Amino acid sequence: MFKLVKFLKKSVLAIVLVIILLVLQAYCDLSLPTYTSDIVNVGIMKSGINNAVPAVIRKTELDKITMFMSEDEKATVLPHYTLLNKNSFSEKEWSDYLEKYPILNTDELYKWDGEESDAISKTIGVPVLLVLGLESDTEASVKMQEQLLANLPAQLTQNNSDIFSILTSLPAENLATLITEMKKKVAAEPDLIITQSAVAYVKAEYIAVGMDIDKMQVNYILIAGAKMLSLALVGMLASILVSYLSSIIAAKMGRDLRSGVFTKVLSFSNKEMDQFSTASLITRSTNDIQQVQMMMVMLIRIVFYAPILAIGGIFKVLNTNTSMSWILIVGVGAIFLLIGALLIIAMPKFKAMQKLVDRINLITREILTGLPVIRAFSTVKHEEKRFDEANVNLTNNSLFTTRVMAFMMPAIMLIMNLVSILIIWVGADKIDAGTMQIGDMIAFIQYTMQIIMSFLFLTMLSFMLPRASVAAARIDEILVTKTSINDPKTEVSMNSSTKGVLEFDRVSFRYPNAEEDVLFDINFTAKPGETTAIIGSTGSGKSTLINLIPRFYDVTSGSIRIDGTDITKIKQSSLREKLGYVPQKGVLFTGTIESNIKFGASSITQEVMKRAARIAQAEEFIDSKPEGYDAPISQGGTNVSGGQKQRLSIARAIAKNPQIYIFDDSFSALDYKTDSTLRKMIKDEISNSTIIIVAQRISTIMTAEQILVLDDGRIVGKGTHKELLKNCEVYQQIASSQLSKEELAYE
Repeated sequence: MFKLVKFLKKSVLAIVLVIILLVLQAYCDLSLPTYTSDIVNVGIMKSGINNAVPAVIRKTELDKITMFMSEDEKATVLPHYTLLNKNSFSEKEWSDYLEKYPILNTDELYKWDGEESDAISKTIGVPVLLVLGLESDTEASVKMQEQLLANLPAQLTQNNSDIFSILTSLPAENLATLITEMKKKVAAEPDLIITQSAVAYVKAEYIAVGMDIDKMQVNYILIAGAKMLSLALVGMLASILVSYLSSIIAAKMGRDLRSGVFTKVLSFSNKEMDQFSTASLITRSTNDIQQVQMMMVMLIRIVFYAPILAIGGIFKVLNTNTSMSWILIVGVGAIFLLIGALLIIAMPKFKAMQKLVDRINLITREILTGLPVIRAFSTVKHEEKRFDEANVNLTNNSLFTTRVMAFMMPAIMLIMNLVSILIIWVGADKIDAGTMQIGDMIAFIQYTMQIIMSFLFLTMLSFMLPRASVAAARIDEILVTKTSINDPKTEVSMNSSTKGVLEFDRVSFRYPNAEEDVLFDINFTAKPGETTAIIGSTGSGKSTLINLIPRFYDVTSGSIRIDGTDITKIKQSSLREKLGYVPQKGVLFTGTIESNIKFGASSITQEVMKRAARIAQAEEFIDSKPEGYDAPISQGGTNVSGGQKQRLSIARAIAKNPQIYIFDDSFSALDYKTDSTLRKMIKDEISNSTIIIVAQRISTIMTAEQILVLDDGRIVGKGTHKELLKNCEVYQQIASSQLSKEELAYE
């Protein structure tokens, strides 16, 4: 899979931008639970008061709090509070203060400057809790007051019911000892209890000074909610951009892969084409690349995002409550165990998927291309059964993997819900003990779900990865395949004094991985202005010999020369530019008659095109079509007959005007009259070129200046028609099977 990463080079900037957007999205997603916690803890539970340090406090209350402070503690707190004095403000400012703090009409207020929040909060917590306990009328506070009064001298408590007045009347030494004892008891309470009590005191003080607590609470919730909406909007926009960019990156990669595979396949010789079936090459160029493209979207969208979210979530969890981190480990561990078990079961099926797709493509292609033969031999039922077998195998494989995936999601949701219940169970106990707040528990659940989901995303990829990895390996197999036929590093220039002289010098050839040669010691020379014909029984090596000339295969030993230059020392494009090749089976391309004739020479004039059609005996049937040369040709030339297809293939080669013509049994679909006329036109019109004809019919090659007779890969006869009838037994056998006794006697 990673071998294909090189195709992402063009998208480096886009990938960097995606990572930045993913970090932004993760930041937004991870910030939302914090605001949810704040809304619950502060907005609802604390009426919007997010600080245990009172922003304003009455002078009488500040005196009570400082009573329980040491001198050092007072030095920490008092410098940050300023007495609100009418003389220190303008009338407008004082009017605003009166509106905000109505108590100023009857009492004095101290205002906090907003600095040293943490230090003051730690210092003021215990004294505030003591004051709150002595002022409150709760059962616990009343009991504490009774215990305190019971330990004081009776003469102090008889005439004074105010506990603070009683305490101030104590000798300084006794008061200090008493306060120290009270602080020890209160300090044993959890920090969260102390902070919450301080906030409760601040709330009561704000109410006492006339502040609108309800408005403060609503404002806090609205502001926090607006921030959450803003973060959600930013996260959504980042997610949309990431999806858009990742799709573009994957699409470009798919485009480059298709281009790379197509270019590579075009460079394949027949050896490589034999190595990969046509159906497999089509699947690799389409379905396999589609699989890799889809996987790339998931990789960019999830593999980059999941670690960012997981690491950020773990960091947030550790900052929220480390005592419940074990629940997170249990949840992630359960997910891994589940996914691991499912992977062991489903992995082989995922790996087999592409081979099954290959198989069904192969069978479909064979059936569609061979449909006339299938109908003619009444084997439709057999082919239906063969297709049905491949289809059922693919369906069963897909159903199995789909069922595994269908089971996985409910199982994961069950685990996630059980983890949520466990968090609530443990969290409720901690809330009851005063070591955790409700909002923190809610945030912990959300962070845990985010972390588990991030690991889930990664593990879900493991279901997609096997199939995509197989597809990537199949694509890479094409891209890394070394072609057996390559251009020389330095091209040798050909002899300019000769044009089209073809020489076979002791050529032998063996197919790749074959045990023995199929051509042995082939020697002949084909000259311009002459026709060299090759004839022999089926399997004698005629087409194999022809395929060596355009270097569809390279010779095993010996050499092939054109104009005195070994063809392996010429670039393939330069070599094939000199050849006009007409294959045994005529191949036409989707387009028009004109586009097919001009296929090898698009710049030729209409006159040259029509001349080629006239020589190839295609002019008559072309003119009979209403559209003429603009008549459409369907895929594979299925809308023309076999003879018309051959004639158009011949016209295509003639239009190119090459130095060497190669006709690989290209007249087999023509009737005798057309064959004869065509050969005469070729003889008259292209007499300056070298012509090589492979034929099965003796009538096609009787006039050739040189006839080669092949038998089991060897030249067993060489000469003219008359010479071979006299001295070549194999040729005599072929002739006797095709010509009548009278014709043989005449010859």
